[in-house]
Amino acid sequence: MVIVAVAGVCVVLLVLAFLAPRLSHHPQRGAQKSLGLGARGAGKAPGRLGRWLSKPFHTSNRAVSRSGRAGRKGRFHMPF
Repeated sequence: MVIVAVAGVCVVLLVLAFLAPRLSHHPQRGAQKSLGLGARGAGKAPGRLGRWLSKPFHTSNRAVSRSGRAGRKGRFHMPF
């Protein structure tokens, strides 16, 4: 369920970044902030367990960042 939600956020962010590059920064920061909260909470577990539990949040954060960046880059390369 979480994978589907993160994939949905990435798709919405990609489309938003392509259509309105300047307006896409705020939703991207909001998504990254919420994923950062999850990573911080999971990272409080002791030892390696904390690292293992926070890794999916870091990976999802990276995916959100890449989708926003790809949408803005695609818009930049359009001929119009």
